[in-house]
Amino acid sequence: MAKNVEETRIYQIYIDYISYIEMITEKYPNSTKTAIVSSIKKYLYNGMENILCAYKAFEKKDKLLYLNQLDINLKMLKVLARVSYKKKYINIKNYEAWSRKINKVSTSLGGWINSCLKQ
Repeated sequence: MAKNVEETRIYQIYIDYISYIEMITEKYPNSTKTAIVSSIKKYLYNGMENILCAYKAFEKKDKLLYLNQLDINLKMLKVLARVSYKKKYINIKNYEAWSRKINKVSTSLGGWINSCLKQ
């Protein structure tokens, strides 16, 4: 296991994801920034909080609780990406990149969940 959370693969992938979403949401119309952008950022940063809490959790059940919450946040972010695309706040290229980044996080998350279940 990594000595600190910043060394973990999921943390590094998620930081890249945050940077991308921060860049994309800057392009949203001002009228949507208080509604959809605040929801996106809420789920985005709650996801990072779940990563940090899961890393620090000692008990397997607690760790799995945080990891499952991260999975829910990712699913909500997929919904918000779809809504953003349908409302034309982002183009197809942005939508595909967003989806790829979520899939990378989900793959890493799945590996972490599986390793917890094997303990």
